[in-house]
Amino acid sequence: MDNIQHPLDSNTSIDLTSQRQLLMDLFCQLAYQEGDFILSSGQQSSYYINGKQVTLHPQGALTVGRLILSQLPMDTEAVAGLTLGADPIVTAVSVVSALENRPIPALIIRKETKGHGTMAYIEGLSLPMGAKVVVLEDVVTTGQSAMKAVQRLRDAGYTVEQVIALVDRQQGGAELYQSSGLKFEALFTIAEIQEQYRILLKDKSSL
Repeated sequence: MDNIQHPLDSNTSIDLTSQRQLLMDLFCQLAYQEGDFILSSGQQSSYYINGKQVTLHPQGALTVGRLILSQLPMDTEAVAGLTLGADPIVTAVSVVSALENRPIPALIIRKETKGHGTMAYIEGLSLPMGAKVVVLEDVVTTGQSAMKAVQRLRDAGYTVEQVIALVDRQQGGAELYQSSGLKFEALFTIAEIQEQYRILLKDKSSL
């Protein structure tokens, strides 16, 4: 598919609807593939979404930061996620929050404890006990990655009540969060991504 060019001027008012459409197109163009794949969960799949193709893209990162910031509760004191998929997301949200004069720190959760120095699981600023942290994720399948981040944060004394993802594959993650008492939101479902992907393919083939 052809490269999608959308002007993104941080000095202009943000139309979140157009930003969402831009991000959808970037996912369809850069991240979504069809074929035979084995997921990190061990499941087989006829499609794969490499979220980092979008979250590490300059326009994608800026748009992700804007959209997720708009969904965060006003009392959010930090955003966090499990390395590696969430790293560019929490960073983008934190940078955009500073530009919007609503600074929110980013925390990165290690999969294994740091092997030297502080031996920490959590990288980032030390927050007050009970600080409200929202966990971010790129693509949710079973939901286990974000739940690991939630547990690490709670073990550190933080309050975690919500998970926000870019894409929900609709394969049990939402139900896991609900059963754990967590609020869950996703910018897109896999059904929305696939529908737009086919529209873009049809438009391209008609040229």
